[in-house]
Amino acid sequence: MAFAFHKGLIISACVAAFSVIPALAAPAPALTPMPAQMTLGDGAFSLSDATKIHVPAGDAELMSVATWLRDTLKTTRGLTLEISEAAPVEGEKAVRFNRIQTLVAEDHEAYHLSVSSDGVTIGAVSRAGAFYGAVTLWQLATPDAAKGAVDLPAVSIFDTPRFKWRGLMIDSVRHFQSPEEIKRLIDGMASQKLNVLQWHLTDDQGWRLEIKAYPDLTAKTAFRQEAGAAGVDGQGKPVMYGGFYTQAEARDIVAYAAARNITVVPEIDVPGHATAAITAYPELGTEGTPPKQGLSDWGVYPNLYNVRDGTFTFIDTVLDEVMDIFPSQYIHVGGDEAIKPQWEASPEIQAKMKELGLKNEMELQSWFIDRVGQHLTEKGRRLIGWDEILEGGIAPDATVMSWRGIDGAVAAAKLGHDTVLSPAPVLYLNHRQSGAPDEPPGRGQIITLKDAYAFNPAPDEIAPEARKHILGLQGNIWTEHARTDERVERQVFPRMVAFAEIGWSAPDVRSWQGFTERLPADLNRLSALGIRYDQAPFDAQLSLAPAGAARVMATLSKDLELGEVHYATGGSLPTAKSPAYTEPLTLPLGTKLTTQTFLNGQPLGKPKSYLLTRPLLETRVSQQLETCAGKLVLNLEDDSTDFKGARAVILMDILNPCWIWRKADTSKGFDVTVHIADFPFNFQLGNHPDPVKVDTPTTPEGEFNIHLDRCDGPLVTALPIGKAVRRGGVNELRGQIPAAAGSHDLCLTFAQKAPPVQWALKDIRLSPK
Repeated sequence: MAFAFHKGLIISACVAAFSVIPALAAPAPALTPMPAQMTLGDGAFSLSDATKIHVPAGDAELMSVATWLRDTLKTTRGLTLEISEAAPVEGEKAVRFNRIQTLVAEDHEAYHLSVSSDGVTIGAVSRAGAFYGAVTLWQLATPDAAKGAVDLPAVSIFDTPRFKWRGLMIDSVRHFQSPEEIKRLIDGMASQKLNVLQWHLTDDQGWRLEIKAYPDLTAKTAFRQEAGAAGVDGQGKPVMYGGFYTQAEARDIVAYAAARNITVVPEIDVPGHATAAITAYPELGTEGTPPKQGLSDWGVYPNLYNVRDGTFTFIDTVLDEVMDIFPSQYIHVGGDEAIKPQWEASPEIQAKMKELGLKNEMELQSWFIDRVGQHLTEKGRRLIGWDEILEGGIAPDATVMSWRGIDGAVAAAKLGHDTVLSPAPVLYLNHRQSGAPDEPPGRGQIITLKDAYAFNPAPDEIAPEARKHILGLQGNIWTEHARTDERVERQVFPRMVAFAEIGWSAPDVRSWQGFTERLPADLNRLSALGIRYDQAPFDAQLSLAPAGAARVMATLSKDLELGEVHYATGGSLPTAKSPAYTEPLTLPLGTKLTTQTFLNGQPLGKPKSYLLTRPLLETRVSQQLETCAGKLVLNLEDDSTDFKGARAVILMDILNPCWIWRKADTSKGFDVTVHIADFPFNFQLGNHPDPVKVDTPTTPEGEFNIHLDRCDGPLVTALPIGKAVRRGGVNELRGQIPAAAGSHDLCLTFAQKAPPVQWALKDIRLSPK
């Protein structure tokens, strides 16, 4: 069957065997991303253990695709299918792979899939297209969490992606993921037809890839002593954390990804984010001495490579080993957040700039990146970097990854450079997905699943004639605060499912409503692959207010308006037939309230149970309070000696640790119970020069302060934190707020000496007197 593609739209040459079925006659299959063209037919095909998968004899590429399909169906559906290179017996009902030699396509990832009562046929020109056809067949076979045989609906699908770069970046430096976890994330990517894994392997906090020419890169910086109590054991000895990937492990991951049509693009950062390399080899640095900072801080370090010939020999040698492991066309060189105080202060650097005729340090960075790019070009590769590589001029064949909004992409496309859109905050997966207290640690701003789906990868700011330079889009997971594999997965999924669809599917075949209707099936598939996605955004969040004697008003809300919340009382679990929440509930104290979200009768998230007690009514956790300034809001863990265990997660502005409880009725005064926790202030703030704002302490260790109306308003309570300082961890403070007529905002602050140890508010209870 021949078919052609024109500007990403599929034109079918032969769909006579299928008729278009009205939308209401039968539900469309729950496929994500949405195919470019899909026509429903009559009947179905039963896929079972008796079904054979046929591939052309001697076609190793199609055999590898069939093997993936067989193995994935075994893992997720419990089916065991046989693969055969023999020609199908006449009349045999089977799955058939074949090459479509007459296909004319702008995109080698195109495929045609046909399901009828006689079997399944997947046709493509390339292995990539055949693989994506296999992914679609697997999705057809996994509409739910059931096991065993399944009826596939008759359908004809002609499909090709909208963009050729559909990526996920994984930061393995700030926290290390095992090779097995990287493969699990690759499986999740493949299930959504994503095709680029950018692997962030070097940074200030460590060097994660074995380089045989420079063994000290991993010997001296792959492991670090963590900041705070987690970095010391019970005997006061350092506790080291980290790991690195041997070249053999990296090659294995590259091969694993390639089998799933995913290209691994390595990232080796220059000229900034170089602290680990300079720690291992101080002669590479601008100052020529080991960095003053350790490897356990987050933020922007000042350490830059110098521009000596020996440093470029180091970089070229590293890149040669990297290119030997990673066959990708693109090599990512970072280029971001290279603040320049060391270059500005160095007589040697200033002399080099004069020699080169460069006006400023921005032009020196451009020269630096261009020199690295020349080496890549000589090796037949292409340089890609963050949008700072535009500053001071850019190499002719460089590709720009725009992260500081979309301005970098707009500028790059206008100049004729290819670009990948990856703007913060919407494509940064380390942001919270909801305001729920059980969200994992990360950035404080909320980016919901709907926000992710609403992103436009072809923005109007890029002129139509320049949009040919948009390669695609990429979501990034930075892992400063994602110290476990589970947290990485929860931050990536399900938002990466949304990015996958907007990267693959044309706008006219997709919609938010259609996406959400297909979402439960995709969440089941993620679970079947062993991937833990974030369920907290689907759950309702509870807030309580007094409602008379011994009664409370319970309000349920969600940052992601998706599905219906149903509830039950008395300890029973709600079902889709339980009462739906439509307005605040007035309930007696002592009631056990359980909630559950349902979408089209299917559960989303988890049941959440609350015992409506007076302490729950009177307490707010940090995530239920406002921050005072919103300068740099993070959802952080407290300090703890138990590095592997659970810790309190606190929402705070690290540059202004201050919270507000709005409109508290202070007419009777309060007894106050506060839980506070400390954490190490391990932040390099080269791009945030202002000091942390705290009150001036009146006792040696400081106080927890409560101000009335404003943060510079009357101080009504000051609770000394001396005992907490000596104990560390989570501590309880008690005090009182005197009566003041009416309702008032309460500003909750700390008075303490400047970090490195900083205190934070975990929760506060106000009990009327």
